[in-house]
Amino acid sequence: MPSSTLNPGVGKIEAWSWAMFDFANSGYTTVVITAVFNAYFVAGIAGNADWASLAWTSALALSYALIVVTAPALGAWADRRRAKKRLLAFTVVGCASATAGLGLAGPGDIGLAVALVVASNFFFGSGENLIAAFLPELARGRGLGRLSGWGWGLGYLGGMLVLGACLAYVTYAQGQGVGADAFVPVTLWLTAGAFVLASLPTFLFLKERGGSTLSPALPPQGGGGMVVDAYRQWWASLAVARAYPDLLRFLVCIVFYQAGVQAVIALAAVYAQQAMHFDTRQTIVLILVVNLTAALSAFAFGHVQDRIGHRPAIAITLFGWLATVVLAYLATDAARFWLAANVAGLCLGASQSAGRALVGYLSPHARRAEFFGLWGLAVKLSSILGPVTYGLAVWWSAGDHRLAMLSLGGYFLVGLAVLGFVDTRRGRRLALRRAR
Repeated sequence: MPSSTLNPGVGKIEAWSWAMFDFANSGYTTVVITAVFNAYFVAGIAGNADWASLAWTSALALSYALIVVTAPALGAWADRRRAKKRLLAFTVVGCASATAGLGLAGPGDIGLAVALVVASNFFFGSGENLIAAFLPELARGRGLGRLSGWGWGLGYLGGMLVLGACLAYVTYAQGQGVGADAFVPVTLWLTAGAFVLASLPTFLFLKERGGSTLSPALPPQGGGGMVVDAYRQWWASLAVARAYPDLLRFLVCIVFYQAGVQAVIALAAVYAQQAMHFDTRQTIVLILVVNLTAALSAFAFGHVQDRIGHRPAIAITLFGWLATVVLAYLATDAARFWLAANVAGLCLGASQSAGRALVGYLSPHARRAEFFGLWGLAVKLSSILGPVTYGLAVWWSAGDHRLAMLSLGGYFLVGLAVLGFVDTRRGRRLALRRAR
């Protein structure tokens, strides 16, 4: 990161320490949500039952619903108390502990597995919101895209390293004749430990700068208890966001296009094993390569986004996602599926980084944590909508994963339509004017 893209008082080490949190937490989403545990849940814990995919997506949906309820209130509270780092540390401990606990869930332990998936993903998603709120404090203007891209790129690198370690162990274990019920727990313990260790630079070097962003509509100490205050803050945050129409339109856009993205992330290994008949080792190799593609895309696309603008960059990625679901639907052999998967990797790294940067670009300085809470709200709503749609499509079609994948294309089409109504220049001018 050139120093010219950073805010005054922000050094390169601090920017790197921020990006390292993406490096740290990506092992969780790669191993648990995308590559290993999701497929094990469907095939091993739930025994390939007809409802297994729907049970997996429903567990994720419940965790995202909890984040939807709490994210805006946590964001405002964190800014008011200057406590983003403290809350972030709490989410790391919670996610790592629940991930390690998943290693205790074996065949038939549906209740235990669901409870720990809900807990671990809740802590992961809450931490994701909190770390994103630091982004506008570190980078300026169009440099947001570059720093966000570095974060996502390091995230995919971190995910690859953890998944690579898991692949090495799985290969060894399978060579010794060990089954999935024995080697999957070890991959979860590796993931939890890596998360804690790799997040340490963030807590050592990242500074807490935030001031109060609490909505004037909400008293500093609301009555009625924590739950009532959370709902009041949710409505207050939405009311404030209505004064920023381009930001609000983009948040709606995120809900739709991220529905498709989150479904692909949550069901990638399940699709590979159920539709393409990959085994665990083949699936891990596939996800490793896709993560490499996504990392390169995130690193490079941040520069492209800063050069061509936020809205054209996101539009390009959405057209790429449409191509991905069509290619996956038509793939009848491994080579064609590998092509679809790598197109998905290119789009994944680019769209995730570009979306987060645009939210920061359209947000006024004084309400960054609160509006990144709304960004988290939009992503989590999409994380309910997309995967559950996929799970229902599989259930209703008696196991047709190809049809379920094709149905995701509708979300990308709607996202493109809504994006057409977002004026990023107008939205940026409004954010800067309100920041004065």
